[in-house]
Amino acid sequence: MKGLWTPAWIARHFLALVLTAACLGLGWWQFSRATDGNSISWGYMFQWPVFGGFVVFIWVREIQLARRRAGGVPDAPEPAEEAPACAITPGRPVRVTSRPAATTPDDPELDAYNDYLAWLAAHPGARPADYPGRIPQ
Repeated sequence: MKGLWTPAWIARHFLALVLTAACLGLGWWQFSRATDGNSISWGYMFQWPVFGGFVVFIWVREIQLARRRAGGVPDAPEPAEEAPACAITPGRPVRVTSRPAATTPDDPELDAYNDYLAWLAAHPGARPADYPGRIPQ
């Protein structure tokens, strides 16, 4: 419990109280405007207390997490076994078809374009205009 009374936590408590009071005060202010005839203030009158409730929710949640950490309870369960770097993760199945490799005659334009792409991959900071050969079109 001492961990919730450090200077950082006191500042958090103070900030949460100020924000909650401000939201409730703004809700009251919108109520007074709504009763004076401003019809759009009726919506804001309900919105500001919801914001204050959100501040309280986050404040309570952070206190619970801090207590859990102080008690030695981990936030999330640790995996039982370390997965290898090349592990396959489950997901959508991928169908692999076995097709024979396409045999096409040599295409000089395709070869020039592949050389261009290989040059760009080898020189990541280069611009296309820096290519020493002819840029395929």
